[in-house]
Amino acid sequence: MEATQTEQKYNFEVVRWFSIMAVVYLVVGTLVGVIIASQLAWPVLNFDIAELTFGRLRPLHTNAVIFAFGGCVLMATAFYSVQRTCGVRLWSDKMAWFTFWGWNVIIVLAVITLPLGITQGKEYAELEWPIDLLIAVVWLSYSFNFAMTIAKRKTSHIYVSNWFFLGMMVMITYLHVVNSLAIPVELFKSYSVFSGVQDAMIQWWWGHNAVGFYLTAGFLGIMYYFVPKQAGRPVFSYRLSVIHFWALMFGYVWLGAHHLQYTALPDWTGSIGAAVSLAMIIPSWGGAINGMMTLSGAWDKLRTDYILRFLIMSLAFYAMSTFEGPVMSAKTVNALSHYTDWTVGHVHSGALGWVAMVGAGALYHMVEKLWNTRMYSASLVNLHFWMATIGTVIYITSMWVSGIMQGLMWRDYDEFGTLTYTFAESVAAMHPYYAMRAIGGLIFWAGGVVMLYNVVMTVRQAAGQRSSSAAAATA
Repeated sequence: MEATQTEQKYNFEVVRWFSIMAVVYLVVGTLVGVIIASQLAWPVLNFDIAELTFGRLRPLHTNAVIFAFGGCVLMATAFYSVQRTCGVRLWSDKMAWFTFWGWNVIIVLAVITLPLGITQGKEYAELEWPIDLLIAVVWLSYSFNFAMTIAKRKTSHIYVSNWFFLGMMVMITYLHVVNSLAIPVELFKSYSVFSGVQDAMIQWWWGHNAVGFYLTAGFLGIMYYFVPKQAGRPVFSYRLSVIHFWALMFGYVWLGAHHLQYTALPDWTGSIGAAVSLAMIIPSWGGAINGMMTLSGAWDKLRTDYILRFLIMSLAFYAMSTFEGPVMSAKTVNALSHYTDWTVGHVHSGALGWVAMVGAGALYHMVEKLWNTRMYSASLVNLHFWMATIGTVIYITSMWVSGIMQGLMWRDYDEFGTLTYTFAESVAAMHPYYAMRAIGGLIFWAGGVVMLYNVVMTVRQAAGQRSSSAAAATA
């Protein structure tokens, strides 16, 4: 009876579909990642098929994990938590369904165009101009529906998780629009309105802030709602969470230039990017500590609450990657790390350790609430946790070692002032670490398969319980 009343009060059906698709895209996106990681270790796996080469599949992998998986997680959690924290139904059910179907159409278009080589060639912004326009429309429908739901809230204040979601929505809107400004010359071919170093600066203003707002601010919105809910404790410091929010909003926008150290970009812009990056350690760690300290007096829950383990482990990776990134932006460190696999390791400590794990924890929490049941198997949740953790550690460790080794080999000179190693020798030296990365990715992907099976069985279990309840009521 209570579940029925909740269904009438809130629109959870669209949230259910976003949640299911998020798990599906987690499996698909990481599978493509395993394939391309394996291709780097064993190039024969390209099979001389253009559509299966690394250059075609790599942007498909990034779009699948960031926008397909990450987008569905963000949309599911935002639509779920905003209704709960505001005590009202979504402003427009039709607009919510438009967002769901529009976003999935975008994903299908990415799956078709990217393997065909239809791309703008811009990192995290590869999709061509007609798809970019559709992204803008769907994203605005998502953002407007969210904002209008807050506008009609029954609570006097706006909970901090909603501020993080709103900040992400506003920032990603204008980041995407400005970076995607292009002159179309054909249906699926366009040229950026920016050129040269200006194009690079705009691209990494977008590229880093896709990380800073889409994958950080948005997922911090998830953290600030789901960690307290799963732990059954109030957030440790609401004041600290507000400081965390405003520091992120004003700080992150300056960081993009640190991707372009030692390039044609003016030196002072890289220096500003590095300086602000180092300063951002403080609010980032403040947020991580705030999340972890929410468990004060409830740490014993980690022994039995496997969903909470995902959420807390993700905060450890968040703290680590938000320290590592600023350190790598410093010019002396960047001189070694630039263009090496160390950057790949850093990206995946954030993507696998932070984004995927906090996303998985939130999805497990929502599945239980949305279908009003317990997970089909708590043991499988625990198994997934360890597979995700071990897979991530193997992946990032292999890339750290490979990357530092690359940087040292590329800059090593003999007594005559010539390079000690050829580039081919550095590539050969990376092979065992590439194989190790593929194994780590495979373990992580297998954990995603376990999650998908567990979620499907949980949904079937809930359907069986409803049938039994209906039969008993009729009898």
